[in-house]
Amino acid sequence: MPLTPTFTVVIPVKPGGEVTAVDRLRAIDYPAECYEVLVAEGRRPSCQRNRAAAQARGEYLYFLDDDSLVPPEFLQLAARHFENPSVAAVGGPSLTPSSDTTMQRAFGAAFASLLGGGGVRNRYRQAGMVRETDDAELILCNLGFRRDTFLAAGGLDERLYPNEENELMARLRRQGMRLVHDPALAVFRSQRPHLRAFVRQLFTYGRGRAEQIHLGGGCGVSNLVPALFLLYLCVLPFLGSGPGAIPLGGYLLATLLSSFIEGGRSGDGRVSAVLLLVYPALHLSYGAGLIWGLLFPRFKGKRGGDGVVTVRMIKSLEAEW
Repeated sequence: MPLTPTFTVVIPVKPGGEVTAVDRLRAIDYPAECYEVLVAEGRRPSCQRNRAAAQARGEYLYFLDDDSLVPPEFLQLAARHFENPSVAAVGGPSLTPSSDTTMQRAFGAAFASLLGGGGVRNRYRQAGMVRETDDAELILCNLGFRRDTFLAAGGLDERLYPNEENELMARLRRQGMRLVHDPALAVFRSQRPHLRAFVRQLFTYGRGRAEQIHLGGGCGVSNLVPALFLLYLCVLPFLGSGPGAIPLGGYLLATLLSSFIEGGRSGDGRVSAVLLLVYPALHLSYGAGLIWGLLFPRFKGKRGGDGVVTVRMIKSLEAEW
């Protein structure tokens, strides 16, 4: 048996979908006999990841999305953090490629900003040093777990998608286990291709957060602000144009300032212009999803079923590419 820690890289994909992440995995700087790659096909990512984890032979699981482009040293970095036996999960940010369109880079800039990303913005930017963290800074497209810890916890709650990793990490933290965020452990992923897909993504994020709340956790004040803002806009016509409009004025000013600042950071003035539209789309879509999820959760009180999942081994521990 090799002394180097062994990993199972798990990638969920829709049936027949392309797995562009594999191209980068072929070139990583890690002993070939110390990692395997499993691709789980299906339409329920939580189920897919759990089924692949159950078949994994590595000491550690590393979850990527089908388009997560990893740096060559990512398993080396993860292995270094897992040397501490109290560390249950390790991950880093998901960054927007410079080759993305102006619209996509505006989506990424919004996620990475205080106004758009809030407490989860470090999922989308490289900031600070290696640190112990909570689920707010970790994201499932770039996240590793100890396999035994993951399986002992029952894996991801299959009633949830998204936010399944947040629920699991919150449970691990309550058990006294540590989570680590490493800014150097970054992947690149393109943002949604157009505004409609972005709106659908944020609605799904909000709904997932609401369903996590139903299951007993995951609600901070910042999570509720978009929903409260949406409700405020609904009653604003009845408040008149006096003091009741002050919050809207403050929001518009904050949007203008953040669009200017984040566009400047991107080095592209067009990003500033697009952000004027992206920020309201982000907040209102997330708020609508949160309200919808609170009112109409998709699960019915029991853990989700298996669905149809096919796990394919792309690379075994024993094989070279």
